Amino acid sequence: MMIRRNFSAFGIFVVIVLALAGAAAWGQTSHDPANLAGERVKASVVADPLPVNGGATALQQTLKKLSTRASLLMIVAHPDDEDGGMLTYESRGQGARVGMLTLTRGEGGQNAMSGDFDGALALLRTQELLAADRYMGVDQMFGTEVDFGFSKTKEEAFAKWTHERVLYDAVRAVRLYRPLVVTAVFVGGVTDGHGQHQVSGEIAQEVFTAAADPKVFPKMGLEPWAPAKVYARVPFSRVTEKGMFDYATGKYAPARFYNYVTKTWSNEAPHENVEVPEGDHSDLLGMSYVQFARRGLSLQRSQMGPGGRTAPAGRFDVGYTRYGSRVGGAESEKGFFDGVDVSLVGIADLAPAEKSFLRIGLQQIAKVVDEAQSGYSADVPEKIAPLLKDGLAETRALIARVETAKNLTAREKYDVLHELRVKETQFNDALVEALGLRVEARVAPGSAVVPGSSVDVKVKIANSGKNAVRVVASDDRSMDGTQWMDGSKVVPGDGVLKAGATLDCAFKVAENADGNGATRPYFTVKDIEQPYYDVHAAAMRLAPLPLPAETVWVTAKYDGVEVRFGQVALAAEAVAGAGIASQPLMFEPGLNVAVQPSAGVIPLSESRFPLTVRVRSAEPVGARGTVRLKMPTGWRSQPESATFLTKGPGEEQAVRFVVTPTTLGEKAYTLTAEATSSVTHRTYTEGYRAVGYAGLTLSNLYSPATYRTRGVDVKIAPGLKIGYLPGTGDAVQTSLENIGVHSTTLTMKDVAEGRLSGYDVVVLGVRAYAAHPELAAANEKLLNYAKNGGVVIVQYNTAEYDHDSAPYPLSLGSAEKVVNETDPVRLVDSSSPLLTWPNKITTRDFDGWVEERGHGFLESWDPHYQALLETHDPGQDPQKGGLLYARTGKGAYVYVAYALYRQLPENVPGAYRLFANLLSIGKETK
Repeated sequence: MMIRRNFSAFGIFVVIVLALAGAAAWGQTSHDPANLAGERVKASVVADPLPVNGGATALQQTLKKLSTRASLLMIVAHPDDEDGGMLTYESRGQGARVGMLTLTRGEGGQNAMSGDFDGALALLRTQELLAADRYMGVDQMFGTEVDFGFSKTKEEAFAKWTHERVLYDAVRAVRLYRPLVVTAVFVGGVTDGHGQHQVSGEIAQEVFTAAADPKVFPKMGLEPWAPAKVYARVPFSRVTEKGMFDYATGKYAPARFYNYVTKTWSNEAPHENVEVPEGDHSDLLGMSYVQFARRGLSLQRSQMGPGGRTAPAGRFDVGYTRYGSRVGGAESEKGFFDGVDVSLVGIADLAPAEKSFLRIGLQQIAKVVDEAQSGYSADVPEKIAPLLKDGLAETRALIARVETAKNLTAREKYDVLHELRVKETQFNDALVEALGLRVEARVAPGSAVVPGSSVDVKVKIANSGKNAVRVVASDDRSMDGTQWMDGSKVVPGDGVLKAGATLDCAFKVAENADGNGATRPYFTVKDIEQPYYDVHAAAMRLAPLPLPAETVWVTAKYDGVEVRFGQVALAAEAVAGAGIASQPLMFEPGLNVAVQPSAGVIPLSESRFPLTVRVRSAEPVGARGTVRLKMPTGWRSQPESATFLTKGPGEEQAVRFVVTPTTLGEKAYTLTAEATSSVTHRTYTEGYRAVGYAGLTLSNLYSPATYRTRGVDVKIAPGLKIGYLPGTGDAVQTSLENIGVHSTTLTMKDVAEGRLSGYDVVVLGVRAYAAHPELAAANEKLLNYAKNGGVVIVQYNTAEYDHDSAPYPLSLGSAEKVVNETDPVRLVDSSSPLLTWPNKITTRDFDGWVEERGHGFLESWDPHYQALLETHDPGQDPQKGGLLYARTGKGAYVYVAYALYRQLPENVPGAYRLFANLLSIGKETK
């Protein structure tokens, strides 16, 4: 039911209809439910938008966008690859519609903020990039490729992803967004370094031709689109007399560059056709474009760290090479759109068979835009509202005429309507900004909707303009047509919302009783080794996130013309040092079930092992039921089943089982927890957790309630006392618990004050020297501890770890990586105690590894060290700096670059056996 009432207030005829709706509201189309094409109004997704994205400042930018049909799509491999200065310059400086396709979500990268990796890191970095996009003014899309870690060649990346998958994603992005220009950061050659960078550069050029070809992916359901030009940034790696330096391999390669559009080779370095003045000062932004973009880049804290990056004021020009053009082009161009008619009237060129009515209509719309720009005043933005209203009405009238025109082909209609709908959206936004209208939709922090519960959504409509309006509120439908709200509310009183006033109302939102509406990613992988995402909603492919659970939409009629504006229902909380954090309302299952730990190994000598199942209720009145384990044939648990009882939302109960594996071999096993509610009679076999950190929008990561295990023949010295100083996040401590190794978490104060003598071994976590800058000053305490009989184990580190960090000189140099997890490993000194006791290490212990061999292989070291292992990628020099061991005083010092921290959570037997030997070395040497 929708309630509409008309009022006349101060000579302005206004109707506002409030609708609390799911994702299907307001004209969602089946082929683009996430509105990636930008043909529909977008709701605000943050509680505290950037000042530049609101009010008169936003209106000024929208007017600039209205005056041009310039559009650009950048294609990159990972979050933080983007040329933010260029994107900001084109979007905010030139008024172009700017989009970006990021092939991966960066799930194979490092994490300086938390212990989240893989799927969790994917969600975290997605939110980080979306936050950065708000600075750059970018529409975001993500590919279905998984960042499987550093790759040295594009051949490796294509082998895992397949060329067809990557090209499909790029073609879909181009056909949806329909940009006039495609750009890339990378050129598709060795100067790009990372193999995944090379893939993004190649595909950006190939899509220039492929997206326009109707024979390429004809069943995609999107009309072909032919961009006018394609560019890539001039490589930073310069050509020298040695050739091109490939930082992925650390070697020089012959200077040859391939053009994937013309399919020709060149021995000359790419030259600039366009120079983008990213360092130009913007009065609107109060700084240069690249400086403003770097503020957004600094929000990608998992990669940048808490400090972020800045750019100095002054000239900062970035060159781009043109690789293909359908409109010709001079050797030196002023900008990407030289030779392209980016005027509003230029839209008529998309329908060359019939230009008369279309061109005339576009000329009239362009005239309105010119008048609005001339009449714009930051002090009196509502002054141009009548003009914007007229422009919106004329655009809609032209859309209707194009839709019914008989002298336009279906393809011409498709192309023209896309452009006109984009302009309709921009006019809509401009008019809302000029009128000073805004809606807020708030829920209490921590709110979630579960089956059988409801959440209050408090709505505030603000009128900061100079015109009074009258308001009526109503309810609407959810995305699947099921009523999620009961009743409707009419605003009390006469409904007048005066200038500067607000209107408050509230609704209740309830989820379907069957509980199938959980807010979850539409993309999943079956395991860590799958290098691409399975997409569970084809039309959502490339969308950053699932559709929001609920959005409040307001429809206003200004002088007979409707406008829309909305906001996702969310909680807003002040976070110290991070401002206002926004958390969208989510639908969640009634029970959250998790097995702890979720993975581990079982020593073959063990006859039983404990397992904990945690059941947390999200239901308002609590939950009760039974939980049991589904186990391999012949395995038993004590108890067979157990009851759980929670009294309210958020309450958790831990159910402990002791599992007896009657048959245990050196192979993989899976146990699944099943929690059945006595109230709903539903059985739950998965859990979820919020991923993120303070100040970042959180996402729910769903995981099966399983315990993945494997029988392993592993021994370890008894009675070890281990201290562990965490680095940037790893699961090593938890994993070692599986083999009976209990460790104490150390603090920097413990290290600085030398409180280490009570431990047999002190282990430094991954990138510990980067995570704790003060560790350098306290390093002497570690070395003295080792001299006095302790064992120090240092896991992979970065440049902060230098020659003074160890008891004898060593150097990381270029910190080599060995990225192919199947590369052979040679035992250099098979008689070393680190490789013989208490487990005999052989080459078989390096079978079944995941993602990589390791990071941070040392370049050189003092003769006091013994290099125990060697491995290398194809074409790489032998790497012996991955496991070094030295005696120092009464103790020992070990550096290990092998990625044990990645292998242990994946139950790789050899990683456990090798780590057990490292931990035991103190007992053997004593």
